[in-house]
Amino acid sequence: MPELPEVETVRRQLEPLVAGRTILGFRVMPGAERLLRGRSASEIAAQLSGCAFTSVDRRGKYLGLNLDNGQVVVVHLRMTGSLRLRPAGHEAETFTRAVFDLDGGDQLRFVDVRKFGTIDLVELMQEALPELGPEPLSDDFTPDALWQALRGRTQPVKAALLDQRNIAGIGNIYADEALFLSRINPEAPAGSLRPAERRALHAAIQRTLRDGVAHGGASFRDYTDVDGAEGEQQYFVRVFRRTDEPCDDCDATIRRIVVGGRATHFCPRCQPVRQRTRQVKSTRPPRTHNAGGTLKPR
Repeated sequence: MPELPEVETVRRQLEPLVAGRTILGFRVMPGAERLLRGRSASEIAAQLSGCAFTSVDRRGKYLGLNLDNGQVVVVHLRMTGSLRLRPAGHEAETFTRAVFDLDGGDQLRFVDVRKFGTIDLVELMQEALPELGPEPLSDDFTPDALWQALRGRTQPVKAALLDQRNIAGIGNIYADEALFLSRINPEAPAGSLRPAERRALHAAIQRTLRDGVAHGGASFRDYTDVDGAEGEQQYFVRVFRRTDEPCDDCDATIRRIVVGGRATHFCPRCQPVRQRTRQVKSTRPPRTHNAGGTLKPR
């Protein structure tokens, strides 16, 4: 599922492409009607016709395409969804589920292999959202805000990070990476973190999310951006999906376990149970480039 860095990448790419563009029509492909969550395509098309996009927001893993009539088109990409801006005559993408016809002859296409994504038209973005915790890249997300989300919880810290009611936007990739950077074992009870561990985790969450945005997100399987291109963060991961590979920092073997029903990757030496947290200072750079300087998957 696209996480905060992937959705933020789409937001940044999409906004300059659609801001100021008028919607001439909207339609849903046969068999994909459930993406509208019970509303009819004709009803939404009637409300959208003649409206213009003004800007694009993000909340957690949700996109909000603001309209000049005050309404918001809320898009949740879920596991395999993507948005593509194409000329109307461009070859149709397989698995196109919905199309916004725009002025100038372009189309904004919602493409989704597994049909789990959703599109809502609401007055306020929060009307279409579940309960969400603070934005981890916002000024409001402080070490104290992190602790308020975790304190008193006995569940593993990895599971707590994945709960969108605690913190919005973090998924499996960036939870594993943040826990490695902060040297916290993923099975440690969330409410047991010491002050130094909480500060380290807060810094690691923001660092790994910012890295993900800088690299255009991670494309381990289905994620692509508005242009259909893959992100590059998968070439920079330290533990995620590196089972049985050596840790970049200590050469111990990276392990895979299941925490809260999710595959979890960690270094047993760098992230032992209940070790004193220390600031990460890698002794060697991530092995992500060959001698010529080009990106090289692990």
